[in-house]
Amino acid sequence: MPTLVLLALAGFGAQLVDGALGMGYGVTSTTLLLLAGLSPAAASASVHLAKIGTALASGWAHWRFDNIDPRLVLRLGVPGAAGALLGALLLSRLSTEASAPLMAGLLIAIGLFILVRYSVRPPRESVARVSPHGRRFLAPVGLIGGFVDATGGGGWGPVATSTLLTAGRTAPRTVIGSVSASEFLVTVAASAGFVIGLGHAGIDWLAVAGLLLGGVVAAPLAAWLVTRLPATVLGVAVGGLIVLSNLRTVLGAAGVDGPAMPVAHGLVLVASAVSVGLAVRRLRAARALAAAPAQDPAAAPQPV
Repeated sequence: MPTLVLLALAGFGAQLVDGALGMGYGVTSTTLLLLAGLSPAAASASVHLAKIGTALASGWAHWRFDNIDPRLVLRLGVPGAAGALLGALLLSRLSTEASAPLMAGLLIAIGLFILVRYSVRPPRESVARVSPHGRRFLAPVGLIGGFVDATGGGGWGPVATSTLLTAGRTAPRTVIGSVSASEFLVTVAASAGFVIGLGHAGIDWLAVAGLLLGGVVAAPLAAWLVTRLPATVLGVAVGGLIVLSNLRTVLGAAGVDGPAMPVAHGLVLVASAVSVGLAVRRLRAARALAAAPAQDPAAAPQPV
């Protein structure tokens, strides 16, 4: 029972971040399961089975809050499902020794991307509630995002959400809501691939139940928070957490151990703290500029 409660809390926190930011559930949950000792394929399979329920709940909640563009969901989700199926079948055939550092390295790459993207140059924001992008742009994004999501235990949000926000042509709430809804298609396809590759014996059903329980509870709250929380700060925090959690596996595979390990973790913590500080400072400056009254040219002092 304590294990189930801890998994439910992990699922709640991961879904809260994912629903508000459009990313973070898969990579955060997979990282925790890897630390608990699950194999990469079993961790990714368990997370994706849990995400079937959480993605459905999240999509429904975002639809209730009018955060979804249905056409964007289909144009992104269908190729994403194809990429996820291929990625799940591939990961199921890799050995644990080969796939553990590979997955950790992929998660670190995703975490670094999120960390740098949201601290150095936050995405531009648009107010368009319908995405202007066509299939030529969305199909490759969905295919790559689905493949990375299945092989990395998460990554649909970091690829799809970040790409669409970076393009700056769709309102953030629509991007996040539509990506969250399309994740249901990606998750079903990835789960099917893992069941084909691993069978039912390779899945940790306790982890599935705990993550599902916490995620379903958090989904409505996350959909409401999507326009309330600063995405920049959340993005930096998620990126730093992912990098920090997977650093030990990658360094261990590279033969780095001893005093170098805590030093590396310390550097990541310092970098994350600095990034959060920069993000908060930029956010406060933007709010102060928006709140400052416009100066009347007639009231300005005239040169003598």
